[in-house]
Amino acid sequence: MSRTVVVFSLEPWDDVWRRNQYLVDGLLEQMPDLRVVFVEPATDHLFDLVTSRRTVRAAGLRRAPEYEGRLLLYQPSKWLPRALGPLADALLRAGLARALRRAGATDQLLWVNDPGWAHAVEGHSGPSLYDITDDWLAADRASRELARLARNESLLLERCDLVVVCSSGLLERKRHQRPDIVVIPNAVDVERYRAPHPRPADLPRSPTAVYVGTLHEDRLDVGAAIDTARALRGMSGSLVLVGPDALSSSNRARLAAEPNIRLLGPRRRDAVPAYLQHADVLVVPHVVDAFTDSLDPIKLYEYLAVGRPIVATAIAGFRDESSPAIVIASRAQFPTSVAHAISSPPLLDVPAVASWESRVTAFRAALDPLLVGA
Repeated sequence: MSRTVVVFSLEPWDDVWRRNQYLVDGLLEQMPDLRVVFVEPATDHLFDLVTSRRTVRAAGLRRAPEYEGRLLLYQPSKWLPRALGPLADALLRAGLARALRRAGATDQLLWVNDPGWAHAVEGHSGPSLYDITDDWLAADRASRELARLARNESLLLERCDLVVVCSSGLLERKRHQRPDIVVIPNAVDVERYRAPHPRPADLPRSPTAVYVGTLHEDRLDVGAAIDTARALRGMSGSLVLVGPDALSSSNRARLAAEPNIRLLGPRRRDAVPAYLQHADVLVVPHVVDAFTDSLDPIKLYEYLAVGRPIVATAIAGFRDESSPAIVIASRAQFPTSVAHAISSPPLLDVPAVASWESRVTAFRAALDPLLVGA
């Protein structure tokens, strides 16, 4: 039976691929009758007006050029802040319903990654799943926002037919509410990351310590990054940060003020392996707290795939991996550990790494009963 899957994503469908895009791409390849409506984060018109921010992409429904028309992208318009109550969510759901009617999307399975869309499940008669990739209840958020997140997650854990998590940490935290959780970790596109790439023109000359990922205070320890850059200064090294910038203006300014930190911004997914392959050391200067302990970092798989030395703080995923490529360092030892890895690089074998193809197969096996039985 042909079916439409509606994915409520925490990230847009763009050139920086995350878990949702890899899974959707693989499912569309494996299931020729599948259609997907990928719901991106909403355009916040009021916020844009107040901050004079210009929205990069027009809101509304559009067709992705790939997949023979089987992937539709929808960016909702958010006219009211959620702090005003249920009306804001009701308007978002009404806009989505109109978009789905225009797309002829009937017989829907709801795939919720963004818990802000929890109420879409309440009035839905078909199957639904909740894919948890971060424990936002452990993030540093205002009390009102945390209360709203807790209500939404409770609803999703109770109502959804299937709950998937990406890490053992999330399983341990959520299993008391939902004992039948399925664990499907992250992975890497192994062939693409191991195919040789030329050195990027904007990658500083060696020695370089490279971080690839979204720059965000929930994960990145800005102070550790600055201290690492200063430790590399004596060897004429650079700390290179590659990825979307979601930092506060003050932390962005702190990083930009360091002469040997390079903020390169996001790169297309096909360009990312080159930065990893040509790094002298790959680094993960992450905060270690309850939030990061819930994660299964995609960069773990991407870093391992290219066979370069890795220095990480003691975060989930990296600290659990037995690979000789990985050095786990405390916050205080991190800068000197990075400098040592550059000056005395270990001899490494490229390890076996899980592929997205295997994760897509596992996800499809979990989805099939919902697609057939609905």
